[in-house]
Amino acid sequence: MTPFAQRMTSVRPSGTKEMTARAGALRAAGRDIIALSQGEPDFDTPPDVCDAGVAAIRGGHTRYTAVAGVDALRSAIAAKLRRENGLSYDPAEIIVGCGAKQVIFNALFATLDPGDEVVIPAPCWVSYPDMVRLAGGNPVVLDCPASSGFKLSAEQLRAAITPRTKWLILNSPANPTGAVYLDSELAALGEVLRANPQVWVLSDDIYEKLVYPPARFATIAAVVPELRARALVVNGVSKAHAMTGWRVGYAAGPPDLVRTMAVVQGQTSSHTSSVSQYAAVAALTGAQDYLPGFVESFMQRRDMVCDRLKTVPGLECRIPDGAFYAFVSCAGLIGTATPDGRRIQSDADFAVYLLEQSGVAVVPGSSFLAKGYFRLSYAASMASLELACSRIRAACEVLVREVA
Repeated sequence: MTPFAQRMTSVRPSGTKEMTARAGALRAAGRDIIALSQGEPDFDTPPDVCDAGVAAIRGGHTRYTAVAGVDALRSAIAAKLRRENGLSYDPAEIIVGCGAKQVIFNALFATLDPGDEVVIPAPCWVSYPDMVRLAGGNPVVLDCPASSGFKLSAEQLRAAITPRTKWLILNSPANPTGAVYLDSELAALGEVLRANPQVWVLSDDIYEKLVYPPARFATIAAVVPELRARALVVNGVSKAHAMTGWRVGYAAGPPDLVRTMAVVQGQTSSHTSSVSQYAAVAALTGAQDYLPGFVESFMQRRDMVCDRLKTVPGLECRIPDGAFYAFVSCAGLIGTATPDGRRIQSDADFAVYLLEQSGVAVVPGSSFLAKGYFRLSYAASMASLELACSRIRAACEVLVREVA
């Protein structure tokens, strides 16, 4: 008899973590590896944020906090949402967790019963479907191809909703595609949700600040304010403020939902680091003058990577409007053979080939429920990205196509 719960049979390890671990093992063995698999800014946490963390330590803010977070941080989040997003929440309607990932899991765990359905547009972040399964629900994955800009249409959503549908998860800018929903597209989805009052919407806005002109960020809770009573707005400081290791995410939503999420969190992690919470206050209330530089740097890297990769035979690369990923089609190389005779039969085979042949770690698109693609993070130095693109080209050019 296995000691493991039956639910674990349907849950996979994170594809991003798996590829990053493989890259780390090769690097430890002496290989020259360029790891572009992890979704992490390469910038340092801003100095004033670090100083706030140090001040918290020296000021004695090193003890347990309220499960939902310290008052100063929840007030700062409420002010941020009001100032930047036009959303009005009381601090009591806000919860802080150990990253946006925990906040999303808590929401699903607190609300899903066996058989409840969660609509997830794909390509999607690797963790959404598995978190739904862990919470006892059924992910309903809707294919949103490149021809639709990798975005969910109102017609798709309407056709997918059943009496068991509990949530729609929206992520804009999106991981892995960088797709950004227009206000009009969110309004159309909102009309469908208004007609289906049993469906809640979880808006994952973690890449909010990383949008490239002329694209513009919008959150469905602001575009369709009638949904406020069944919308959960999720965000955090990890991506925009280069604070991935600090582990601070947050959510704002109806008070009953937030209280129930706090019950879940109170029986698991309790709260995120007290020191991290005070650093996050500084991130949200302090000067934001570094953000334009982050965005400009990412945009330059994006343009270089997409320009280089779209000229590689067998690859196709759309220019993303947000986040810091290129989602590249390698469908034109499926069926080719490596120089040593191994057949590339999937995007996973191709990602492993790139790692072993060229020392470049990417994540296969199948991890994001989109076969025939790979995700490359351009949150790395320009020099590393230029070398990675050269290596990818070289690896692709030696693949052998089957002769008819």
